[in-house]
Amino acid sequence: MLGLEDTANKLFIGGEWRKAGDGEIGERVNPANDQRLASIPRASSQDLDDALSSSADAFRVWGRKPAVQRVEVLRRAAELLRQRADDIATIITLEQGKTLTEASLEVALAAETFEWFAGESLRAGGQVLPARIAHSRQMVITQPVGPVLAIAPWNFPLLLPTRKVAAALAAGCTVIVKPAGETPGAVQALAHVLSDAGLEAGAFNVVLGASSEISEKLIGSPVIRKISFTGSTEVGRRLSQLAADYAKPSTMELGGHAPVVVFDDVDLEKAVATCLAGKTRNAGQVCTSPTRFIVHDRIFDAFVADFGRALEAVSVGDGSHEGTQMGPLVNHRRVQAMEQMVDDAVGRGAKLVTGGNRIGEAGSFFQPTLLADVPVEAESMQSEPFGPLAIVNRFETIDEALEESHRLDVGLAAYVFTASANTALTMSDALQAGGIGINSFSVSSIEAPFGGMKDSGHGYEGGTEGLHGYLHHKYINHVV
Repeated sequence: MLGLEDTANKLFIGGEWRKAGDGEIGERVNPANDQRLASIPRASSQDLDDALSSSADAFRVWGRKPAVQRVEVLRRAAELLRQRADDIATIITLEQGKTLTEASLEVALAAETFEWFAGESLRAGGQVLPARIAHSRQMVITQPVGPVLAIAPWNFPLLLPTRKVAAALAAGCTVIVKPAGETPGAVQALAHVLSDAGLEAGAFNVVLGASSEISEKLIGSPVIRKISFTGSTEVGRRLSQLAADYAKPSTMELGGHAPVVVFDDVDLEKAVATCLAGKTRNAGQVCTSPTRFIVHDRIFDAFVADFGRALEAVSVGDGSHEGTQMGPLVNHRRVQAMEQMVDDAVGRGAKLVTGGNRIGEAGSFFQPTLLADVPVEAESMQSEPFGPLAIVNRFETIDEALEESHRLDVGLAAYVFTASANTALTMSDALQAGGIGINSFSVSSIEAPFGGMKDSGHGYEGGTEGLHGYLHHKYINHVV
């Protein structure tokens, strides 16, 4: 598979593949059958020092290249991603579990991301300001901030690191990527792609190992000038504090627990079909996944009945098999978390409409699950399930729906289903979240900023805002 078997257990530093200096830290397995895929290499302190040195050296070259030359590399990378899409999608499915259809879409979006940021970098100019005195020029120019540390999660093992890498490289930064230990294969494939596309050696490094050791050493280094992290709120807080200790800017894309307010004027069949697709996407392992369904009392019973039947009909299985609609969770820990949340909710009086159980002995499969009338004290109402668990409660007034939507101190995504333009406008203005979907769960597009509010993080990925997060705006006052 593209020769990736030879580099699966290695780090990519300074344009070369190498064995990790501290051996292995664990194994990665196929979540569909528990079969071992490869080991997880553990970078040594020397490995990390070498990654820092190579990133700094490459920045002195890559950061000074004209944007038009950087664009050629990024566009070539997009072309290579498309050419190798089948192989990379297979790697994603084997390591993470999602269906091949979803994995293929992820590769396509990653290619589009490189292409989009390549084009946007050509427009990332500054400005000339009206001069305060004669014979002078007041200007603002943009320059790359410097080497970047990008820490990516396992749920979208190619797309999420690509959002960071493409924007940073387009701005002229170099990048050290720490992918999730469970799913590094896609980022390792990306290293092959970028190298073959002609990227400067050292401009893209891949390190793996003990997360805390890597974060503390790299963030503490004067080489790293920006940190970008996607993951849990808990870890994001720790990394934000670490970045603040060294006065370094950071982008934090953290957790959510997205509310979905369903009004009584919807086309019920259409709404349920959309909710089904949104909830089962990547087995619910999406930071923007719809979770707390807040449904108007007049249609509550019908919605629950239809949604339950739809979830029961979902084909769950190996993501590489034809006909599978939802793959496994990423590991057994996620299955145990689902079981605990369901048991806790039912024990507190919630109604288990469908699902709630592990599927089979091998793999990390869990039934698409629907809970109704869940008490607010339940664990699933407090913590993001990050799995195929939907919670349905009722409301009568907009104020009640908004109160529940804002009960938790997160604000990554929120959704509304209604046929009323007035209701849609009212809710769009009132909901406290970085992305709002109206009759849709699509709140992340490469041309638009993506970022959370409150405990869901700060900073943006995507859009011009995402590119400018890797640029310094330098003011120049030139008096002749």
